[in-house]
Amino acid sequence: MRLLIMGAPGAGKGTYAKGIAKHFGIPHISTGEMFRKAMSANTPMGQLARSYIDQGQLVPDEVTIAIVKDRFKEEDCKKGFILDGFPRTLEQAKSLTHILTSANLKLDVVINLFVDNDLIIRRITNRRLCTNCGKGYNLITIKPRVPGICDDCGAPLYQRKDDNVETITKRLSVYDIQTKPLIEYYEHLGNIMHINGAGEIDDVIEIIISKLEAR
Repeated sequence: MRLLIMGAPGAGKGTYAKGIAKHFGIPHISTGEMFRKAMSANTPMGQLARSYIDQGQLVPDEVTIAIVKDRFKEEDCKKGFILDGFPRTLEQAKSLTHILTSANLKLDVVINLFVDNDLIIRRITNRRLCTNCGKGYNLITIKPRVPGICDDCGAPLYQRKDDNVETITKRLSVYDIQTKPLIEYYEHLGNIMHINGAGEIDDVIEIIISKLEAR
């Protein structure tokens, strides 16, 4: 099963994608995770990505497209995948369609999450990441057992520099301009499924899975 999950920053894409990936036994491909690892390792791509991400801007299409195309060549993608964070622009969506079509593949379902901006801002400003293993937490919905400490490895948690109200508001504006046209694109292709992402995590994942299995 080849899936794409999309929605505004903070809509829950990564959290829900992990649950869906685990259920169907497919890899969760997150461009955000790829860029964060590159930034942590201070690779040339990571430095380039940081220069955009820290300002609340999108990483240029050519960089993102190249990294996703290479990821599809890995063995675990043969039985499917769930994409998270790509595509974010209409040009990226068209490039993705071209990449898949050239391999005689297509997206089975596009999951579009919708969440009110007020809730998104509250979610993002409460996000925390482990300084060692990168595991994500949220002080509202996914709290660590010990405040400020990762459950898995015991390392301190931190807040990303771009997880502030000013940057989030800018990112939401960028989303409205550049990413919402993707909804029309996938509606035209007839493979989009709209999901309210504001509920409890397990409940939303269960709803998505049941709808996917019913298709």
